[in-house]
Amino acid sequence: MLSKAVVKSRPTVLWCYKDKLELSSHRKKRAKQIKKLMQRGLLDPEKVDPFQLFVETGGLTYCMYKDSERILGNTFGMCILQDFEALTPNLLARTMETVEGGGLIVLLLHSLSSLTSLYTMVMDVHERFRTESHAKAAGRFNERFLLSLASCKACVVMDDELNILPISSHIRSISRVPVQEDSEGLSEVERDLKNLKEELQDDLPVGPLIKKCCTLDQGKAVITFLDAILDKTLCGTVALLASRGRGKSAALGLAVAGAVAAKYSNIFVTAPTPENLKTLFEFICKGLNALEFKEQSDYDVVRSVNPDLKKAIVRININKDHRQTIQYIQPHEHEKLSQAELLVIDEAAAIPLPVVKSLLGTYLVFLSSTVNGYEGTGRSLSLKLLQQLEERSQMPGKHVESSLSGRFYKKIELSESIRYASGDPIESWLNALLCLDVTNALPPIRRLPPPGDCDLYYVNRDTLFSYHKDSELFLQRMMALYVSSHYKNSPNDLHLMADAPAHHLFILLGPVDESKNQLPDILCVIQVCLEGQISRQSAIKSLSEGHQPFGDQIPWKFCEQFRETVFPSLSGARIVRIATHPSATRLGYGSIAVELLTRYYEGQLTPISEEDFENDDETAHIRVTEAAEKVSLLEENIKPRTDLPHLLVHLRERQPEKLHYLGVSFGLTLELFRFWWKHKFAPFYIGHVPSAVTGEHTCMMLRPLNSNEFEVHGSDQWGFFGPFYKVFKRKFARQLTYCFRTMEYKLAMSVLDPKINFTDMELEPPSFTSEGIWRSLSDDISAFDMKMLKDFADNLLDYRVMSELVPILARIYFREKLPVTLSYAQASLLLCMGLQLQDITCIQEQTKLERTQILSLFVKIMKKFHKYLYGIASNEILSSLPEIKERHLVPHSISVGEDLSEAAKQVEEKMKNETENLLNPDLLQRYAILDKESDLENALQNGRKMPASGVVSVKSNRSEAEKHGKPEGHERGKKRSKEHTSKSNKKVKS
Repeated sequence: MLSKAVVKSRPTVLWCYKDKLELSSHRKKRAKQIKKLMQRGLLDPEKVDPFQLFVETGGLTYCMYKDSERILGNTFGMCILQDFEALTPNLLARTMETVEGGGLIVLLLHSLSSLTSLYTMVMDVHERFRTESHAKAAGRFNERFLLSLASCKACVVMDDELNILPISSHIRSISRVPVQEDSEGLSEVERDLKNLKEELQDDLPVGPLIKKCCTLDQGKAVITFLDAILDKTLCGTVALLASRGRGKSAALGLAVAGAVAAKYSNIFVTAPTPENLKTLFEFICKGLNALEFKEQSDYDVVRSVNPDLKKAIVRININKDHRQTIQYIQPHEHEKLSQAELLVIDEAAAIPLPVVKSLLGTYLVFLSSTVNGYEGTGRSLSLKLLQQLEERSQMPGKHVESSLSGRFYKKIELSESIRYASGDPIESWLNALLCLDVTNALPPIRRLPPPGDCDLYYVNRDTLFSYHKDSELFLQRMMALYVSSHYKNSPNDLHLMADAPAHHLFILLGPVDESKNQLPDILCVIQVCLEGQISRQSAIKSLSEGHQPFGDQIPWKFCEQFRETVFPSLSGARIVRIATHPSATRLGYGSIAVELLTRYYEGQLTPISEEDFENDDETAHIRVTEAAEKVSLLEENIKPRTDLPHLLVHLRERQPEKLHYLGVSFGLTLELFRFWWKHKFAPFYIGHVPSAVTGEHTCMMLRPLNSNEFEVHGSDQWGFFGPFYKVFKRKFARQLTYCFRTMEYKLAMSVLDPKINFTDMELEPPSFTSEGIWRSLSDDISAFDMKMLKDFADNLLDYRVMSELVPILARIYFREKLPVTLSYAQASLLLCMGLQLQDITCIQEQTKLERTQILSLFVKIMKKFHKYLYGIASNEILSSLPEIKERHLVPHSISVGEDLSEAAKQVEEKMKNETENLLNPDLLQRYAILDKESDLENALQNGRKMPASGVVSVKSNRSEAEKHGKPEGHERGKKRSKEHTSKSNKKVKS
């Protein structure tokens, strides 16, 4: 079959399997022997098992399903899918679209008694869908998959004897596909491509490269790439979007060859793995050869030595005119791009969005991705990154992020397929089965009714996935809403919707006119997953082992965060998705849908009938399977079921499940958080590590429903959830210093929801309450801190001095222990400086305020804190400060004048006494001359003249003691020395 179905004599074959090949070790041994015989030329094809010959000569590439991402960007002539139970919609899309036109896709199934037994086949993915309270998964996806095979004109279902089964009876009437060609055998598009090649054949480097293009779209894409290269504007992004098989990698490879011809020196290419770049490097080499570069003399190809990469090309060195390099780097190695001139990102949708953003820089960036996006980030690349690039390329650079500012942006789209013909039946069947190309399936809304007039309906999944014509159209429209509203979508989501036992679907419709035979406009879709009802033993076991089973996200996360083993036993519902029609966003339809859903689960929408519809799904599947087992494979005729319930059921006609809460889990953004907060959902968990796909933190929120099973003390609006919510707020305030330090202040304020407005009674508590408040704060704030706060409030200190005190005040304030009314701007500033510990520069970038404005707000905050704290405990604060002992001055009993008069009298008496003593005869007697006159005459008769001073010294006969009026024995020990001194003095005088 393979040799007749393809043009090539030896096509490449992709064989995918779960974990074990169907080829035994004996067959592998025999295959080695056949290979040796082929090399010696001794092989007789008539005597060899054709399958063994196929295994050796078919050029097989083996790939496990878990490693299937490495085949992206490759083309094969045949694809074999083993282990049907391990297949998922993602794997179907990823593998089937690698097969070129004229190739074969073979699905291997074990022996089946009937095809409808696939309905009840236990798929591997069902293990992830089961929970403790919902353990029975349905086979709706397999049923729809099997029914769709009958509508695929290029599909044949055969038994092991190659007998065509009735489901593929259409294959007997195959007709030749008409082709519109001109006299030269060219279609209109091929004629345009030929004219383009002839027009540009003399232009370098465009001409030789255009000759390698297979479609007109691809040729125009290469021209756009080369225009950006030759423009030499090394700050721009050119995005190439197309479905699989449109030649994206080939166009990029030719563009890189043109960049080499344009003298670009440092060119980097990146993809999830080097194996994804097989086609890219292949066409780089083809482009270089077309530009007359010769391998080994002008350029060298370097292959990986890693055995896991199977000698994939990782580098091309060009040495023709000067040294040029084309180097592969891993997506997270953006620090190696400092000298880059051109970066090529292939399979960008398979790379996490934050990593793609980090790769953008001051160089030219070529980016390619699938338009439907069923791997990795899904449509987040087109709905987020590319939309931001397009918007910000038209904005001034100062208002844009550094990596996106000032970049020009161009978008290219390819519609013509190369890997297979346009309108390929397999591609059309796959797109319809997996709802890949549903962007055009969403019709415009004919009329927008008031939200209050809309009703919420329950969608019966058996009917939705029954493959009826109207059901298929309705399903396509629902998936179109998902794709247009959510950034991350994959075909696996379709499998989850169909088979997960705990999932339910609701849609919001306007007033329905039953007289008109047409499908109503879908305004909003809600997907809900029932969770909880977990036994306490399972919760205790999960906590002790630190392991969380699949499903029941909110109960297990709640149990982990609060170490609570009772909460998992409650029943709840998690809103998995809510998608609104693109033409009806921000008009209140999503809000009314959530409110109606809440009222429904609270029992406010009284049902008309009390019937229970739980067992309908199970009995229907059993009935179909039992009927099919009565006939053989060759007689079995597969058709859509006819005995199906209504597709839509009004909520008043369906009994609601008994729930205690509603929950939601989403990537945390300000807009989404405010939406759920408006509907009375409160957070209890925010992931510390941002998602690798979107760069957003996971947030889980909860809304308790009205229930009489809980005793709630006080009038807390959160019911039984109130104490847990307070614990979360306290933990989140502490985590702002670490995990969420870079979180936007508006988002942090919304999550924390602090009380910033206080009443007069709260601002002026009684005296006994004030003393209690200060005693509770005195462990954190000392009297010295209060003095520093006072000095800062009086503009005596710099704001940096307060860096140690601000975090303490912020923690106390956001715990509502400081009832001080602040404005939103002041509270936001306190959060940034006190909890997130950001400096003034970071706050300027976030708030767009001037430095002086920020400091002015900060001073006002500190003044308010100082005023309140001193108002409640000024005496306690002052008494705790150390003081110098004061001197107490007591006034005298007499006045200063009297004191001065008395002192004057004392001085006068003293002076009078001294004057009287000067004239006392007893005192003057000391100086009387008592010696004989003969001694005086002798002193004058010695012939001496009277000295000029008029003083004559005469030796006295009195002792020294007598002269001073002292007793004779006083200081007798000094008599001899004094006599000696007087003698010497008399000699000098004479």
